[in-house]
Amino acid sequence: MDIHLERGEGGWGSLVERLWLFGFVAEKFPTGMTIIHESCELARRGKEQPTWRVFSLKELHSATNNFNYDNKLGEGSFGSVYWGQLWDGSQIAVKRLKVWSNRAETEFTVELEILARIRHKNLLSLRGYCAEGQERLIVYEYMQNLSLHSHLHGHHSFECPLDWNRRMNIAIGSAEGIVYLHHQATPHIIHRDIKASNVLLDSDFQARVADFGFAMLIPDGTTHVPTKGKGTLGYLAPEYAMMGKPNESCDVYSFGVLLLELASGRRPTEKLSSTVTQSIVDWALPLVCEKKFSEIADPRLNGIYVEGELKRVVLVALMCVQDLPEKRPTMLDVVELLKGESKDKFSHIENSEMFRSPLTEEINNGTSVVEDRLDYISEEKELERPLKENAEL
Repeated sequence: MDIHLERGEGGWGSLVERLWLFGFVAEKFPTGMTIIHESCELARRGKEQPTWRVFSLKELHSATNNFNYDNKLGEGSFGSVYWGQLWDGSQIAVKRLKVWSNRAETEFTVELEILARIRHKNLLSLRGYCAEGQERLIVYEYMQNLSLHSHLHGHHSFECPLDWNRRMNIAIGSAEGIVYLHHQATPHIIHRDIKASNVLLDSDFQARVADFGFAMLIPDGTTHVPTKGKGTLGYLAPEYAMMGKPNESCDVYSFGVLLLELASGRRPTEKLSSTVTQSIVDWALPLVCEKKFSEIADPRLNGIYVEGELKRVVLVALMCVQDLPEKRPTMLDVVELLKGESKDKFSHIENSEMFRSPLTEEINNGTSVVEDRLDYISEEKELERPLKENAEL
């Protein structure tokens, strides 16, 4: 299958070069259109055929009822995501970029490039794309249970609360998806925007990590690539927010915040007053030091959870959000610990000094360092209302 793309920011050299590494070749036309397709060599190696295709704008208008507001699933700085139904009855989610710009074109190209290559049960699959005129749309599988954010903080949070078993499966599944990005994809991929609204849930509540618009490809041997900080309030690693040096440990930090959300049901940051904001990390750490794990558990669980697993999730989360990136575990370590496969490692974590040290006055007073870490890139925006009646939940 071919990918039809138009010239974007950064020129074609770098894009074509990267795609060539994946086994794609590019053919440029005088109009500025370039067709990127799989090389014969890749086909000879028996590479799995792409499962995505090119959609026409007319087809997507029809599927989404002309991008009707009632079909809107959510929105962000990039634009909006809509529910749609194709002529064969299959359901899709369509991301429509709000306004064409060089930046939007770049993010569109990067996400399309990454989605076209990744294959993992815990990563959202690409159905196709559309690039007509200045319209840029990406078509994904539709996830019947929307996002983790909607179940923790949105309209599903009381209608359909997540039980503990589902939360553990979501934690492990999303961690395994990130392991694929960090350790198995070639080149390695840093997501840069791990958060609850980017963890989608299928009909069986299996986690699918989504939204690769901020993702970066990291060639072997590269420790970090200097760039502007991108991400969401409350999830950014401090060194990335302040110095713009993303690497895998930045995703680990974000995932640690996500684990605390799963366990507690709290948002990444909460306002204590008009002038004081407390991060979920600063809220949880004092409770852990006092061994009050039951006070961390989401009240909506009604006390029904596995105590050992809750303790494991919370302690692993706090190891992930340490200020020094070199002290954070890798995502491979995180999966191993969440599954309870390494008792020695977990015992070492339980006895860590960070859980025995006296609490600072700053934490006891409830103030937060989150405001000093510049975590103000963007905020969550998700519609908190039911989908169309014919959208299967």
